[in-house]
Amino acid sequence: MHTSVIESVIGGVLIGLGSAVVLVFHGRIAGISGIVANSLQRDGREFRFGFLAGLLAIGALLAALWPQSVGASVSPWWLTVPAGLIVGFGAGTSNGCTSGHGVCGIGRGSPRSLVAVPVFMITAAITVAVVARLRGAA
Repeated sequence: MHTSVIESVIGGVLIGLGSAVVLVFHGRIAGISGIVANSLQRDGREFRFGFLAGLLAIGALLAALWPQSVGASVSPWWLTVPAGLIVGFGAGTSNGCTSGHGVCGIGRGSPRSLVAVPVFMITAAITVAVVARLRGAA
């Protein structure tokens, strides 16, 4: 098996395990957009700080020990920042981000996620086809 396939499977298992731990031990969904959006609230769910700190620490550790796992940005910051804000707005509007609906929502059998994920995927496929056509790659 190719190394990237093995790494992808390991990464997927760790993401699933992490979301299961948050659900089992904290009774909450490990949706990153919701955790970030509500991280400053004092509501007895202070696990959010540890969860976010863990994400940042692992990212920093990987960047230091295995830089190729992080990769370089494919866009300049002045495009990345507004894109991130638009994604954040969309995640807030749809009660979760695409990965949250895909990992946590489908895993729980959430009807909203079972509808949202195919809509995300179809929209993504159409977007890729349109951009490829506009760039002359198709």
